[in-house]
Amino acid sequence: MEFIDKEAPDVKKPLIIAAMQDMGNVGSIVVNFINKYLNTIPFREVKSTRPPYVYDKGGYIEIPEEKWEYRYGNDMIVFGGGTGQPQQNDELNELCQDVINVAKKYSAKFIYTVGGYHTSRKFGSYPLTYVTTTSNELFELVKKLNIETTPQQSVITGFNGLILGYAKLNDINGIGLYGELLNPDIPQFRAAKSILHTLEKLTYQKFGDMTELDVKAESIDEQLRRKFDK
Repeated sequence: MEFIDKEAPDVKKPLIIAAMQDMGNVGSIVVNFINKYLNTIPFREVKSTRPPYVYDKGGYIEIPEEKWEYRYGNDMIVFGGGTGQPQQNDELNELCQDVINVAKKYSAKFIYTVGGYHTSRKFGSYPLTYVTTTSNELFELVKKLNIETTPQQSVITGFNGLILGYAKLNDINGIGLYGELLNPDIPQFRAAKSILHTLEKLTYQKFGDMTELDVKAESIDEQLRRKFDK
């Protein structure tokens, strides 16, 4: 992987929100929304040097450019988003370690990650967000805030789970927020909205008017209705 510094971020002991595209694009939707609301500024870029696939354009191929940004604003560092995450384990681990290095460099005390939580529960238009933490002490604090914690044991794969392991190994507090979804192949804007509301409670930050997420969710619902009505 290639790491490129653009400038030094103006932050003091920032919170870090780090998430990549996952089920229902939840990680990317949340990261992109926060970046838009906070008007964050890019300061570091990561590029994959080993493409996971190529595009066949009909007789010739193109190599996709996979890159992710670190951005800052309001004493917060936001990493990730994008259209995918590394497919090789060594690149994925290298990326997690880089987030930890950035956290230590700027004396970050907390890392939050977000993603989708695949469920069979019928939740209508109101998915829950489940939280897991890097310590029992954090777990007890979250419970006092009346925030739902993950209801059962499971394995969390990909960046949006592994980064919590790296945080724990490096004595950095970490919390993962995972929004309920039924169909992981469709962008889940309501799950992202649920996560953002929970993130506001945990961070004492405000991320603005989320009406656009409702509008996008309704648009997808309408597309699905038309598809099944044919």
